[in-house]
Amino acid sequence: MIFPMKKLVIFDLDGTLLNTIADLGNATNYALTQCGYPTHPISAYPKFVGSGITRLLERVLPESARTTENVDLLRVHFKEYYGEHLADETVPYPGIPELLKQLTSRGVAVAVASNKYQAAVETIIARYFPDIPWAAIEGQKEGIPVKPDPSIVFEILGKYPAPKADVLYVGDSGIDMETARRACIESAGVSWGFRPVTELREYFADHIVESTGQLLRLAL
Repeated sequence: MIFPMKKLVIFDLDGTLLNTIADLGNATNYALTQCGYPTHPISAYPKFVGSGITRLLERVLPESARTTENVDLLRVHFKEYYGEHLADETVPYPGIPELLKQLTSRGVAVAVASNKYQAAVETIIARYFPDIPWAAIEGQKEGIPVKPDPSIVFEILGKYPAPKADVLYVGDSGIDMETARRACIESAGVSWGFRPVTELREYFADHIVESTGQLLRLAL
């Protein structure tokens, strides 16, 4: 019997499975406008995202306005808008739906580990990947630190126990590579996401892939 090289592949969501940047930027700009702050071009958002909603909203505010109260108010408007518009412009990256189907059909479990808040992660995964039998879908939850803290990986391994040597973590940012390193699992950085390949190298990605085909070969 031939066994797959990996038993579990854990994916980041934004910038890895889905290109969500326009919808994230539009929701944030809506919140900024509602609160009377200047907005940012969508092209600026790749450097703002990746660390969860709180850090996103802190980063987009003028430095003098970065208070807890202002972030909390922005969060209300952000969630109001994003909940209605999270699929306006979001699309899977080329080859991702096929990759997920190929992995699961070969017996490799797949999971999501995102710094996006849990409700949004569940909604967006159900919308774009409804037929994938996910082993775990984990977003940001109250009381659990965001990546690069590895707690989210351990949450997934609690639901789908697999030896760390049989796990691959896939993401598009230094935060993802650091999360994998702290969890002591192998990492693969994707070149198609929000962050440059230089950042992936800086954070010691074990592999850098330029296509879903390369990623499939790593897992099987």
